[in-house]
Amino acid sequence: MKRLDGRVALVTGVARGQGRAHAVRLAREGAHIAGIDIAGPIDNIPYDHATPDDLAETARLVEAEGRESMLVQGDVRDLANLKKLAADTVQKWGRLDVVVANAGICIPATWDESTPKIFQDTLDINVTGSWNTVMATAPHLIDTGRGSIILISSYAGKKMQPFMVHYTTSKHALTGMTRAFAAELGAHNIRVNSVHPGAVDSPMGSGRMQSRIAETNEANPRLAPMGTPFLNKYAASTDQIADAVAFLASDESSFITAEHLSVDGGAQYF
Repeated sequence: MKRLDGRVALVTGVARGQGRAHAVRLAREGAHIAGIDIAGPIDNIPYDHATPDDLAETARLVEAEGRESMLVQGDVRDLANLKKLAADTVQKWGRLDVVVANAGICIPATWDESTPKIFQDTLDINVTGSWNTVMATAPHLIDTGRGSIILISSYAGKKMQPFMVHYTTSKHALTGMTRAFAAELGAHNIRVNSVHPGAVDSPMGSGRMQSRIAETNEANPRLAPMGTPFLNKYAASTDQIADAVAFLASDESSFITAEHLSVDGGAQYF
């Protein structure tokens, strides 16, 4: 028997990268998968954006695991859209058990390069989008009688990410949001935890992302080594982050809530 047989999971930012890895891994553990992704351009991001074809590929991979999927194109900044997806998920499969608020953006910019739009978009997607995800799904988890909500934060949500005041702010906000939701939803047997990746080998590193990070590092080279892992490998695979998500989604973590699980090779301590 698989760890999530008979259960249903909803994942945001599901088209590729970590979101795809979470969806496929949870499907492998037995869950049907609902998901959402903007799958289109986002202002100011230096890496390649996800596409509808990416979303379709995630659906194919989920179904290759023998599970059903319902993946839609949409924006986590739209609460009504998320409420509709959550309701459609329950209508299709009769329940909702696991929620992974994964959608997020990362824009390298020194403090004086950052603009009001960069700051607002980062907070709107990373923070408000996660809040929307919980608000849209928690009532259905309450109806199920239990559940696991997993917010994808970052190394930047425990320490800080140099040259990304906006991103660091957003990921620290998710750390606090995790604790606050865990406190109130615990009365309904719903656990809320956060996962904190360091560097991850994913499409977020595509396009101009690496060169843009190098440019911002030049503003203060002393800060550039921050976040270096203790292990010999610099970046985690998306599957290694999905391992942590699968653990928190399963009954193996049934008495763990309000916890902040790092998958960063020790980078938060460097």
